[in-house]
Amino acid sequence: MNATLERNADPAELAKFGDAAHRWWDPESEFKPLHQINPLRLAWIDRICPLKGLNVLDVGCGGGLLAEAMARHGAGQVLGIDLSPKALGVAELHAMESEVMNLRYREVAVEQLAAEAPASFDAVTCLEMLEHVPDPSSVVRACAQLVKPGGFVFFSTLNRNTKAWLLAVVGAEYLLNMLPRGTHHYERFIKPSELAGAARAAGLVPVEMSGLSYQPLTQRYSLGSDADVNYLLACRRP
Repeated sequence: MNATLERNADPAELAKFGDAAHRWWDPESEFKPLHQINPLRLAWIDRICPLKGLNVLDVGCGGGLLAEAMARHGAGQVLGIDLSPKALGVAELHAMESEVMNLRYREVAVEQLAAEAPASFDAVTCLEMLEHVPDPSSVVRACAQLVKPGGFVFFSTLNRNTKAWLLAVVGAEYLLNMLPRGTHHYERFIKPSELAGAARAAGLVPVEMSGLSYQPLTQRYSLGSDADVNYLLACRRP
């Protein structure tokens, strides 16, 4: 394992998601929120950057929910990368069983892939991953290096404020039991201004931000202007 990979991966986080990997495709498991938001985020990405025929990279793909959805949606080729071999095994098995042919997976750090294959992808996605790594700015830089000039990079993460702590940690993990306790660490949440600043420092131009909100009464998610808790940021490489 190289130094970059060691430096920017949290073994506890990898173990946590690896231990739950066999439930990744169960829509009633702790991954239910991902199943619920997947159509929303796919539609948002495809509106900004139509995926048909594109070469797409999904960073921190986990069990493959978004990567497989993009492949099914018409992307030319999709590569999903992650550092959890258990999650990747689940992703590969599901793709094989579903006969999704334009999709492959690889266990590799995004920084390592950026050194190997710069400017190789038409679009790069990195969703619900930045808040789980020690150095998110390193991931942002690597994503910027991997996308072709004119291509898009999509991020999503959690805002850092009292409302986000109350809803995403106290509410989701301790009151509503939507997520296992310890899923998120508040100190790793990222303000939109911080993420946009990291993107600009990496040579990307932020082009659109959207908030992702959850309504407990209807148990539904929606995209909108409220970025107080969850948000997505689309950037373009000039």
